[in-house]
Order: sequence, then C-alpha cells, then structure tokens
Amino acid sequence: MPIVLGLASVKLAVCHRVLECCLPAIRIGSTCERIVVSPERKEISVAAGALFCMDGVWESQCPEGQDGGYLTQRKRRLCKGCGSWREAEMKFRGGLWHDSEECPTIHETNGGSFPSIERQQELALLLHPGCSLSLLWFPITLALAVVTARGASGLGANGIRLTMESALTARDRVGVQDFVLLENFTSEAAFIENLRKRFKENLIYTYIGSVLVSVNPYKELEIYTKQNMERYRGVSFYEVSPHLYAIADNSYRSLRTERKDQCILISGESGAGKTEATKKILQYYAVTCPASQQVETVKDRLLQSNPVLEAFGNAKTLRNDNSSRFGKYMDVQFDYRGAPVGGHILNYLLEKSRVVHQNHGERNFHIFYQLLEGGEEDLLRRLGLEKNPQQYHYLVKGHCARVSSINDKNEWKIMRRALSVIGFNDSEVEDLLSIVASVLHLGNVQFAADEQGNAQVTTENQIKYLARLLAVDGSVLRDALIHKKIIAKGEELVSPLNLEQAAYARDALAKAVYGRTFSWLVNKVNKSLAYKASEPSPNGKAIPKSYSCKVSSMLLVISKLICFPKCAVNAEEKFPGWRSTTVLGLLDIYGFEVFQHNSFEQFCINYCNEKLQQLFIELTLKSEQEEYESEGIAWEPVQYFNNKIICDLVEEKFKGIISILDEECLRPGDATDTTFLEKLEETVKNHPHFLTHKLADQKTRKSLGREEFRLSHYAGDVTYSVAGFLDKNNDLLFRNLKETMCNSENPIINQCFDRTELTDKKRPETAATQFKNSLSKLMEILMSKEPSYIRCMKPNDAKQADRFDEVLIRHQVKYLGLMENLRVRRAGFAYRRKYEVFLQRYKSLCPETWPTWDGRPYDGVAVLVKHLGYKPEEYKMGRTKIFIRFPKTLFATEDALEVRKQSLATKMQATWRGFYRRKKFLTMKHSAITIQSWWRGTLGRRKAAKRKWAVETIRRFIKGFIYRNHPRCPENEYFLDYIRVSFLMNLKRNLPKNVLDKSWPTPPPSLCEASQLLRRLCMQNMVWTYCKRISPEWKQQLEQKVIASEIFKGKKDNYPQSVPRLFINTRLGREEINTKVLQALENEALKYAVPVVKYDRKGYKARARQLLLTQNSAIVVEESKIKQRIDYSNLTGISVSSLSDNLFVLHVHCVDNKQKGDVVLQSDHVIETLTKAAILANKINNVNINQGSIKFTVGQGKEGIIDFISGSELLIAKAKNGHLTVVAPRLNSR
Repeated sequence: MPIVLGLASVKLAVCHRVLECCLPAIRIGSTCERIVVSPERKEISVAAGALFCMDGVWESQCPEGQDGGYLTQRKRRLCKGCGSWREAEMKFRGGLWHDSEECPTIHETNGGSFPSIERQQELALLLHPGCSLSLLWFPITLALAVVTARGASGLGANGIRLTMESALTARDRVGVQDFVLLENFTSEAAFIENLRKRFKENLIYTYIGSVLVSVNPYKELEIYTKQNMERYRGVSFYEVSPHLYAIADNSYRSLRTERKDQCILISGESGAGKTEATKKILQYYAVTCPASQQVETVKDRLLQSNPVLEAFGNAKTLRNDNSSRFGKYMDVQFDYRGAPVGGHILNYLLEKSRVVHQNHGERNFHIFYQLLEGGEEDLLRRLGLEKNPQQYHYLVKGHCARVSSINDKNEWKIMRRALSVIGFNDSEVEDLLSIVASVLHLGNVQFAADEQGNAQVTTENQIKYLARLLAVDGSVLRDALIHKKIIAKGEELVSPLNLEQAAYARDALAKAVYGRTFSWLVNKVNKSLAYKASEPSPNGKAIPKSYSCKVSSMLLVISKLICFPKCAVNAEEKFPGWRSTTVLGLLDIYGFEVFQHNSFEQFCINYCNEKLQQLFIELTLKSEQEEYESEGIAWEPVQYFNNKIICDLVEEKFKGIISILDEECLRPGDATDTTFLEKLEETVKNHPHFLTHKLADQKTRKSLGREEFRLSHYAGDVTYSVAGFLDKNNDLLFRNLKETMCNSENPIINQCFDRTELTDKKRPETAATQFKNSLSKLMEILMSKEPSYIRCMKPNDAKQADRFDEVLIRHQVKYLGLMENLRVRRAGFAYRRKYEVFLQRYKSLCPETWPTWDGRPYDGVAVLVKHLGYKPEEYKMGRTKIFIRFPKTLFATEDALEVRKQSLATKMQATWRGFYRRKKFLTMKHSAITIQSWWRGTLGRRKAAKRKWAVETIRRFIKGFIYRNHPRCPENEYFLDYIRVSFLMNLKRNLPKNVLDKSWPTPPPSLCEASQLLRRLCMQNMVWTYCKRISPEWKQQLEQKVIASEIFKGKKDNYPQSVPRLFINTRLGREEINTKVLQALENEALKYAVPVVKYDRKGYKARARQLLLTQNSAIVVEESKIKQRIDYSNLTGISVSSLSDNLFVLHVHCVDNKQKGDVVLQSDHVIETLTKAAILANKINNVNINQGSIKFTVGQGKEGIIDFISGSELLIAKAKNGHLTVVAPRLNSR
C-alpha cells in the first residue's frame, strides 16, 4: 500500500521540524520507487528503478543511460580550488551533494559543494508505520512526494548495514562495526565472537578505529562492483559500512585535500588475502580517478604489473595457492588533478631458496609451470624444454606440479599480455624466458666424483643448453661449476669442488640468477611506470613539468587570495605541502609467521613485523594525542608494550643478533651455525626476551633443541632453528661463477651481474644487513606519509567458505597484535563525533533541542547530554567534538532514539494521512461526478445501438424462415447461411471418431449432396490416416489374420478364441531345436516352428514332435532326427474338424515309398499353425473343415478314420472299431 508524505499549507513548517529529527535514522532493506525532482516545474515523478538504502543513505538503481543512479540537480557552487562560481550538476550521495562534473581547474573532491551537512540534509521521507523507519533525503524545494514502499526495514540480503550508529540496533546479531565499541574490549573471546557474528553474515570488514580488519571469505561476494565503488567514492569514513574502498577513498581524499603523501599498510598471514586487497585497491583507483589517454596507459600498467610480479614472485604453498614470496611496496603517483600518472615498486626479501627446494605439497614460482604449460611448441623447442614438469629437478621436490585451482595455461596468456602492456618488446621477452629456462636446465645438471673425489659434470647436454640460453662459453661455465677461485694476496687459486660443494655452487648460481632477474624485472616495471616530465596540453603540445607545478601553485595562491585574503601574504609558507604530484603507497608485506620449523626467513619476516608494530603504535598514539590536544582535552598516558626492546635486540649495533650473525659470517676460522648460537648465548644471555637450551630452566629445556633459540616477540614466543643461518645470510656465489655471468651476452644477465663486483674488494653486505637497511629505508618512507592499516586474516586453513576456525583466528589475532591495537585505541574515548553530527542525530531526544536548535552546536549538545543524564566521567566536550568514553553510554542513547522514532513516525503519519485523505476525497468526489455524467450518456447510447442491432437481426431471421423453401433470395439468404453454418459447426463437433463409427449428423435439404461428399472424404481420410500408422510387422499380422478369417470364420468352433491372440513368428527358438537338425536344413530358412503331438498310423500312440515350416517343405522332427519331410508340392490338403479340438491331418501324395502317408498332428496353436502352413504351401483353398469324421491314408492302399464327437471335455482315444475317436467340447453355438 503506498505510504505518502508531503508538506502543504500551514503544516509545512511543523512537518519540516518533525522530519529533521530523523535524518540519521536510516534503516536498510526497504525499497521504493525512485523519485525525480523538478524544482522548476514544482512537481515530482516516480521513475523506473528502485531506491535502496545502504550504510545510512538511500540511493537509486536506475536503468543505464539515466542519471547514474542518484538524485541529481543543477546547482550553483563555489569551487574552493579555483575560487570561481559555476553551474554544475550535483549528485546526492552519502548524505551530501557532490559535484559530478570535474572542475577544469584544481578543486577539492568533497569540499566545494555545500559545507554543512545540516544544511544539506533538510528533508526526510518516512516509510512503514509502527516499525523501524526508512528515510530518504531530498531538498527542501520539494513540496509534495509520493513513494511506494516495497520492503521491510532491517538487514538486506547481503547483510550490509548502515552508518555505525544505525547498525548498533542489530549489534546482538551482526556485532559492532568498530571493535572500539565493544563493551568488554579487553576480552579476546568477545573480540573473536564479534568477528564470528560478522563473518556469519558475510560482513568480512570491521574497524578498530581507523584500522580495517579483513577476513578472507574464500568465496565471491558482490561487494566489489563498480556500483559499490561509486557508493564509497567521496563519502565520509564513518558514513558507510567498513570496506576496503572506504580506506582507499579516505586515503585518496586526504591526499587530494591535504596534498600530503599517504600509504596503506596491508599485512597478514599467507592466504589471508593481502595480494587480493592490493589488487582491489588498485582497481578502485583505476575506476574512480580522473582519466585521460596518458592516465589510462599508467592505470593499465599499474594493474598489469600484478600478473607479471605474481608469475615471478608468487608460488603455491601449503597455506595459499597464490602466496607472495616477497614483500612489495608500491608507490602510486598522482598529479594535481588526482589522476595516477606514475608508480614505483620496491621489493623485499624474495624467497630465493624456493628456486632449488620446495616442501612437500608446495610448488616453485608460477612462471616455470606457466612457461611449460602455456608456451608455444616453437618457443619450447628454442628453449630446449618439454611440457612435462616431472622432467625438471627443481620442479619435482614438492610433488605438486599441477594444482586443480590454478590454470597455468590461462595465467600464461595473461602474463604475456601484461608484459606487452608494460612495454616489453619481443627481444626482451625472449631474453627473459631464456633465463627462466636456464634455471630449469641448471637444476638438471648432475655431477659424479672422479678417482680423487672431485666433482665432474655428467650432463653435457644441459651445459650446451645453458651456454646458449645464458650466452656464455660452455667450457668456462662447466669449469666454474666444479671449481672455486680464491684470490689471496693478489694471487688466484683454483681448487676443485667435491660433490656437495658442486651441488651448492649450482644451486647458488640458480638462486642468484633468478633473484637478480627478479630485481631487474621490478626495475623494468618501474621504468614503465615512471612519471614523465611533461604532460599533454589541450592543444596537443607538451607542458613542462616545472610549468605545470608553477601553474598549480599560482592557482592555489589565487584561490587563497579570494577565499582568505588575510592569510594570502605567505600562502606558500602556509601550504608547504603543495606539490604538482603526490604519492600514495601500498605495502603488501608478510605477516607474522610461526611455523613448526622457523628459520632465517621467518626471523627476517618477524623482525619486519616488529618494526611495523613499533611504527603503528607510535603513529597511533601520536594521532590520538594530536586529536586530544587539538580538541583541548587532557592527554592521559597509555600503558602499552613498547617493543623497541625487541627491535634493539635484533638490530642494535655490535650487540644485536644481526650484528653477531654478520660478525660470525665474516670472521676467519671455522664458523658454523653452532658457533653463532654460542656467540649469541655469550653476548645477549641476560636479555629478558632471549632464551636458548643452555640458558633455560629445567622445565623449559624440554621444548627447546640444542640448536634453537627463542625470542619473545610482541605477538608471542617464536623458536628459531639456527641451521642454515650462516649460509643464508652469506648468500655466497663463487667468484668464477660471477665472472662467467659478467661475460654473458644476454642483455638481462649482463645488467644483473655488474663487472664492478669483480673489482670491488669490499665484501658485499650480508642478506640480513641488506634487509635491515632496506627495512630502515622503508620505515623512513612510511614515517614521511600518513598511514592507513589493513589487517588481513584467514578463517581456516582448508580455504573453505563459511568455516570459522576459532583456534586459527585466535592465533592470528595474537600475532597481528589486534588486541594491543584495540587497547591503545580504547585507552581514551570509545566514540567521538562533531557537535553538528551528534546534535543532528539525537536532538529529538530532548524537548529543548527538538525540533530545531537555533544556538551554537556546542551549547545544543551540552543541553542534550544534560537531559540524557550523562555523568561527567562518561564524556568530555572538546572544541569541535564530543568524546564519549564508554560504548554502553552510546548504546543507551541509540536505543532511546529507536524508541523515540516510533512516536515521531505516528505523529508524522497522522498529520500527513489526514491531509492526504482529505485532498484525495475531494479530488475523487469531483472526478466521480464528472465520470458518472459521462458514463451514463455513453451507456445509454451503447444500449440503444445494441437494441437496434437486435431488432434488425430478429427481423431478418423470421423473414428467412418464412421463405426457407424458396430459391435463394435477399429475404432468405441470411437464414439459409445460418442453417448451413449451424450444420457445419455441428458436424465439426460430432465427426466420427474412427472408421467403425458410422454416426453422421442429419443435413438440411440444401446440403444433402455436400453432406454425402463430406462423409466420403472423412471416411477416406480416417482410413488413410489409419493405414499410414500401420507398421510392416502389424501389416503382416493383419494379413495372416485375414487369411485365418477366410479359412476358419464360422467353420471352426475355437476360431473366435484365436482372434484376439497375436500370431508370433515362431513358437520354438533356435536354441530349442537340435543343432543336427539345423545343420541338416543347410541353407533352408526356418519360417516357423511349433511343438506338436503326432499320432502313429498304427495304434494311434501319441508322440511329442516338432513341426518345422521352411520355404519349401514341412518337416516333422523327433529330437535330433528328421522323421518326415513333406514337400509342399506333395501336400494335397489339410483337414481339420469343426469342433474345438486341436487335431489336423496333413494329406500327402504318395508317389513312391519315401512318403509314409498322411500325418496326424495335434497343436495347441492349431489356427496359427494351419494359417502359416497354408500361406507357405500356398494351400489356402485346400484346407478342409470336416464335420463328423476325417479319412486319411495310412500307407499304400490303406485308410484310417478319425471320428469327432461333441462332449463335455477333450478326449482322444482309439475306439473298438479301430477308428481314432476325438471328443471335444463345443465352445460356441452356431
């Protein structure tokens, strides 16, 4: 039923005030017709499509080609960027009017429309009385609105909620959108339970303040569409439900409005969705940022860099089928318009050891399998490769060459296309793939020991391939793989390698080649993403970058002069952050890792997470403190765990673990992993966060091996095995192998191995030191930017949708430091909002602030909280915001608002319904009078015309009946036509159903001849139709039945009983006939066979026989012996009685002694047998049906007689007179 709300006459002001209170009270799930507002014509209309409410704002879904799905209106606005007034089309989205047209000069994305939310959100539309409300904002210029409600309030199908405050009413079912609002925020169980509730409702995103927690759903959700991107574009952070796009848009808007670099830090375990989150953010910027031809090229390259880096840097692990095995930091560069114009990627700690070794169930990097599976035959032939991964030593160690969830062939096509987009030419692609193939060939190089125990290469074919692919001398490469060159005091010493050393050298070369090629690939991608020094101008000429920067700065100064003349003197000093380009960074880095066996890689990864946690705590506390100071609220020191002590333990000079590890790698003598552990125990034995087997107490020693040490990280204890620490830290490649690679003619290898390495006598930095230095630079980069955080989690290890593993979640909550983050965020106040927003939402709860407050928002909030009974310790009043300490205070306020909305709804509906019904009644009354007068006239005219037609029809019918026997004339033609039509219609309804149906309607005299013709045609048609449906088998059956009828109908007593029984082809199968008999028949086709009883000519003894009918003769068979063959030419006739017995006599013409005489037989299927015999022998007219007796020939000159007598039952016996007497019951009376 339509629910209508309008404002009219004297009630306009009252309804306006009533409506204002419910502006924030939006609930989702209700839909209504989309309203199109036309202020000029002072009217509205309901258009196709539907409005839906998401996150507090009703928005519309419109057909394509209309207004983009939002309420639109032309408005005059002041652009803060260029300082000019202009007409622009505004879209109402997210509770604010947004400029849908890009300003030709610089402007702020969400700042140039109308500054006050209270002024913009002037009117709401109420739906559904007596239940939760659903409201729709539209301008105050609207005078009348009609809306049809189509749903119920509450959750939508996808579980998406509204603004944070509106969602609190359903907190028991779907949890809270911000963990800061958890009442028991120190409880890990409450934290996980809130995650579980939201995960169950497909709500995978939750905030901790400004930090986004993301849970991988392991299924596709319809929350990443272009429509969703538009919904989050330009909307305030807390106006929409938590989402990746909210973080992305908030960072982008801060970058645009504040001109300060931003960064988004994405962390989590392998398989938690970090890489996918990075992709979604890049896709969001690709869709929502301004575009041009040059910008589109950069967007494509930014997006296409992912498939390339994933192919070379990702692999299948036990936890994730597309796990990033390197850390990635990507800078996206935006110009003054907010368009992406460049980018740069930094990579950290590629897992090079995966090239030569994979754990069971894991794979090498994707590129190897993509090349083998998707590479063209010609390409593989040039690279010397086969399609089978089992042929390569580096690909079989994980015993998982193929994975059902990975389509290597399709990924190969995507990767090749991405290389083209990035700017690789065919020569560079060939060189790159040659290096990939060389790594596979290198893994197949095998060694054998000679007599002295020195290693020798046994696979010369692989050396040939390597020499060609790496463009090096084959003999030099062979010698380099089995010898080691050492320079001591200016002299070169070459020593042979044993088998173990040669294998190490081979694997080290493979790792070095792949690792350096990956770094070269990243640099190549960076060159393609590099920001160009000039920009295209409207006339097609290039604008120098310096000029563009000057113009941008000039525009800024002019705008400040217009808007803020008093502050324009030192504009450049007041806005030092203004630049022509700004940068937004994306950090996709490994999360905290704790495995059963933790080695050097886990040590580096966890050290990285310690640094990021330190940075996070510092920046979080800093931002909190700055907000408190800006609001004039006293800062309360927060107690938290400062992990600087752990960072110092790892990185401190001379005393840190990395320094000790480097020292052990560099010192002369026999340094081993064990000596490294001993040195650690000696140096840091007193550190509270360090423990070894030797330093532990008796109880703890049971859980620590002798080659292990334990660090107490911020996220928990991790035990590391020192095995391999020194080798992995050295990352040593023998000098002669370096020399060989430096002499390569492959352009990529030549760039990867610089000749200066050979002349530089300074020892290269160790892997740990390199990682520490790069991490230090990363911290500097992040400190120079405004950070945003995304913490990714996975709900289970099985990658199954809708499965929530609480143990695994608790593990990740701990290692991501989420509880610590929450504790720091909740150390002060749980909720803060600007006075305008808070007052606008809750003013209906206080009589003094309702329906409107005319004073300062600060004073209005003070009156409101006093009326609500807030205690002094529950809140603080800042300069622009109210701070609420406890979530329960906010929950109580929100619950009170829910109750208040019911009474407001009733009052609004009563006012509106009274006005609307009165107006509707008057309109309907006037309409009814007008319609009634018009309808009465129309009805009268129709009735008169109908009577006139009826009179004329009856007159013609009567006149035709009178002249019915006259020749056709104008007086009777109507009657005759009616009679004919009636007959034909009656005939149509009563046609005969089949050929046996003889019924036919009686025709009128004038149609007798036509009736006869039609009857004949109908019968012919039915016969033709019936015959057309007869199959060949049924036709043969009918022919045999017709012949049987000609012979026996009315003559044989048991014939009627045989009529309904179908004749069959034979009564004996070939398996029932003796094989000797079948062989004796030779080529004669057996037409029919039936079991019979033969009566001897002498004594009339009954004997079981078989009667076989062929094309030429009838044969009587006794088991395997043919007793008598009767040619049809010698068959003179067939005799049978008229009674119901089954006896018949075959009369044979005795021309010689071969024929024994006539044959007396009895068959249970006598009608069928005799019919088939008569047809085959062509003796249809020679079948005699006798009454009384039958004479037959016994032999030469002798006769026998069979007497037939009617009786009660069948009896066959020899009589005293020597005759064969047959007594048969009569079945039918004739």
